Amino acid sequence: MSALDRLERDVVGCRECPRLVEWRERVAVEKRASYRDQPYWGRPIPGFGDPEARIAVLGLAPAAHGANRTGRVFTGDRSGDWLFRAMYRAGLANQPESVSLDDGLRLTDAWVTAAVKCAPPGNKPLPVERDTCAPYLEREFAALHRVSVVVCLGQFGYQAATTHFGVRPRPKFGHCVEVPVDGGPTLICSFHPSQQNTFTKRLTEPMLDAVFTRAVTLANQPVE
Repeated sequence: MSALDRLERDVVGCRECPRLVEWRERVAVEKRASYRDQPYWGRPIPGFGDPEARIAVLGLAPAAHGANRTGRVFTGDRSGDWLFRAMYRAGLANQPESVSLDDGLRLTDAWVTAAVKCAPPGNKPLPVERDTCAPYLEREFAALHRVSVVVCLGQFGYQAATTHFGVRPRPKFGHCVEVPVDGGPTLICSFHPSQQNTFTKRLTEPMLDAVFTRAVTLANQPVE
């Protein structure tokens, strides 16, 4: 069993945070009306993608009726629609849609994950929940030994990445801001593709494309 396989097993079986366990499982029983005939995953969500990836995408946490329903990160909600369309255009995904575990989506040279593995109430994990989940993220990055670029979706993802990689002081978050990590990857910031950002056009598809175009460019640079 590989390190990523062991990590997936441990993540899916985790029950460390009582508030998150109660919420994710309650949502899976009560369901959203439009999904009432569908089974919900209702467990923590492991990362997904190419184990040899040079580009990692780091988000906040699973959506209650997205990944918490489908069982795959950024799958089954509008944030995921935006993300995977951009990754498809960048040549990192074989299709622009991510709707279910068995939809045939494959990533090439990319891995997608979240700093917190369970869907939180109000999409806002508590600091203690973030800290409890941090060892999983540490194991994930340790196993993804080729990663040279981390796309940080939103401030929460950026904070998790800078904490993990020991970036001090932390440069101010901003769309397309790049933060080289001494002895590690380059962090690229992006506004999160949440409806709050996409509906208001704070984030547009060309803006997200620019992030992934830059990520691919950096990943293809020869190692000095």
